[in-house]
Amino acid sequence: MPRPRLVRSAAFAAAFAALLAAGAAQLVLTGVAVANEPMPQSVVSVSVDNAKVIRLPEKTATVIVGNPLIADITLQRNGVVVLTGKSFGSTNLIALDNKGTMLAESTISVQAPQASIITVQRGLDRESYSCTPNCQPSVQLGDAQKYFADTSAQAEQRRSMATGK
Repeated sequence: MPRPRLVRSAAFAAAFAALLAAGAAQLVLTGVAVANEPMPQSVVSVSVDNAKVIRLPEKTATVIVGNPLIADITLQRNGVVVLTGKSFGSTNLIALDNKGTMLAESTISVQAPQASIITVQRGLDRESYSCTPNCQPSVQLGDAQKYFADTSAQAEQRRSMATGK
């Protein structure tokens, strides 16, 4: 069986260099895919009730989140944004320049916190506790309604007492 021949040409070298440049541009954006590139859309993950700093292109003037119930974005300076996970799920993020041209698009995945959350299942009712290092009530999305309401009310009452309201 004959071996395939390697094709060497200036056009091939130019195409390969363009692919490498596109990949480098992808890496500079730390997980945010550049618009109009044939690369797959990237995914940025964050936990519920946690924030993450990500960098978009410097010319970003407007940031759009598909579903603000899932995640929130605050644009800082020079393309730096703070991404906050608000609820479980996934949505998208779009970055536009001041002319409305799309600069970047990415998928945001908001997941449950990984560390030190213990879930107690009592029949159909669920309760969550943060164990860092001692276990204390820590309401999470999906907890039983009464547990969630009672724990949230206690936290709010404590906050009010601390602020003098």
